[in-house]
Amino acid sequence: MLTLFTALGFGFVLGMRHALEPDHVAAVSALVAERPGWRRGALLGASWGIGHGVALLGLGGALFLLRARLPEPLADGLELVVAIVLIGLGVRSLRRAFRRGEGPAQPHRHGGRHHAHATNGAAHVHLGALTVSRRPLLIGLAHGLAGSGALTALVLASMPTTVAGLLYIALFGLGSVGGMALLTALAGWQLRRLAIGRAHTLLLGLAGTFSLLLGFAWGSPIVLRLWRLL
Repeated sequence: MLTLFTALGFGFVLGMRHALEPDHVAAVSALVAERPGWRRGALLGASWGIGHGVALLGLGGALFLLRARLPEPLADGLELVVAIVLIGLGVRSLRRAFRRGEGPAQPHRHGGRHHAHATNGAAHVHLGALTVSRRPLLIGLAHGLAGSGALTALVLASMPTTVAGLLYIALFGLGSVGGMALLTALAGWQLRRLAIGRAHTLLLGLAGTFSLLLGFAWGSPIVLRLWRLL
């Protein structure tokens, strides 16, 4: 029994560490760099973690219950989706960095929600909590689906019962929520102190470049493997 509890606790810790994987950090960094701050950073990280955990528990739990493994082509396809998401986030951050010279946004409120209008009238950005959290939630879902196969293989090899396996997956997901929320809160707090004027443009450019390059590096081997199967 003690060994089981130790394993479950280890699953939570591994979930927190899992949040620090390069593709996860690149994805949320591109989002946090847009509007730094510890509160928004924590919201972004927690939203990513919730999406990630839901995907792990849904797909990973189903695979565990069926004692099945994710087919390799499908696993590669899900990993490719993650690479495409990273590339998209990188391009988005780089575009925002290049466009910052067009005019600063003027924030105001409508009905308790934040809005921002660019001075040239071209942009109208809604920054309500639901809007802020939706994108990282979907990105977390993509990452969770891509990681479900490896996690399920680990759980199948180590957990003695069905209940223990599902609990391990849930604790792993919960750990990823806490780890990513903490990471992005700290990052948002530090970046807010630096994100002033041209420094903010530089931060957006660096985050976008990191995400873009990692997306290409992540996706290229997968594309080659899938190409050989055709």
